[in-house]
Amino acid sequence: MAAYRGAISPVELDVRAGEIEALAHGAAVHDLGWLRRVAVRGEDRFRWLSGMVTNTVKDLPPGTGAWNLVLNAQGRIQGDLTVWRDADNLELEMAADQYDRLIAHLDHFIIMDDVELAGVNPVEETALGLTGPKAGEILGRVGLPVLSEPLTQAHAEFEGTPVLVRRGYGVLAEHYAIWIPAAKVGGLWQALAAAGAQPVGFAALEAFRIAEGIPAYGIDMVERDLPQETSQMRALHFSKGCYLGQEIVERIRSRGNVHRHLRSLELEGPLPDPGTKLTVDGVEAGHITSGAELPLPGGARVLALGMIRAEAELRNLPLTYAAGERTGSARVISGAPQL
Repeated sequence: MAAYRGAISPVELDVRAGEIEALAHGAAVHDLGWLRRVAVRGEDRFRWLSGMVTNTVKDLPPGTGAWNLVLNAQGRIQGDLTVWRDADNLELEMAADQYDRLIAHLDHFIIMDDVELAGVNPVEETALGLTGPKAGEILGRVGLPVLSEPLTQAHAEFEGTPVLVRRGYGVLAEHYAIWIPAAKVGGLWQALAAAGAQPVGFAALEAFRIAEGIPAYGIDMVERDLPQETSQMRALHFSKGCYLGQEIVERIRSRGNVHRHLRSLELEGPLPDPGTKLTVDGVEAGHITSGAELPLPGGARVLALGMIRAEAELRNLPLTYAAGERTGSARVISGAPQL
């Protein structure tokens, strides 16, 4: 057990190769106790929340969600969260290590608005994750709904207990979060494992996240970054109306591109530490934000995310790095790798 995303979670539950295999080709059950939920209440909730996040809120269809960035007035990223709509109810879902900061930031802008932010107690309700291309098969075996589209949700029951099933964004696999009263989470874990899901820890989840090219706030995206620098255009909506930081986002879109971008990389060489410099012909070209070595049947592969300067990317030359006394090379990859 160790700290992960603001909570204590299992690091490993089996050999790493088996955990990666389940995530990439089967189905894996894992802890999501580091997720937090916040209800947004009050008559002004739709208007107010739309003005605080980068993606659509007012036009969000019931039963769906949207991933958002939260910005300051200078357009710098303060965090990320998912907005979920259930009928006319709005809810935020975020990592525990962002909870205090994001709630303080959002609360600061509730001025004359009829809005209340009400957190769901994680001691009373928590979530399990189910990830992998066969996640839907496992859900069906335990009698839970299979969702055909990412960022959709459905209410259901598990052995007479109400649960909320949400399907998140994924590149290589399906990603589900199942919210259930904390007192019942053990039974759900056992049922998913008995149905064929491999228990995995957060170390394998982190490696798989990097392979999918999905950035984590505080690691791959930080406070000084601008939205377009992260290459996460799925978090931006350019016709939703005004929101905090929108002027900067729109200025970048209309006047030109940013000078660096977060990219997925494949490395030949040792696994570098976060922050390791990348160079082209001896000139700094960017840095590694996170990396992982994935033990795969065809041999280990080293994948990473990194912030790359635009001029270096345009030259399309090999990126090099040093890890201790050893050196390696990196190349930008488009899309997710085949594992």
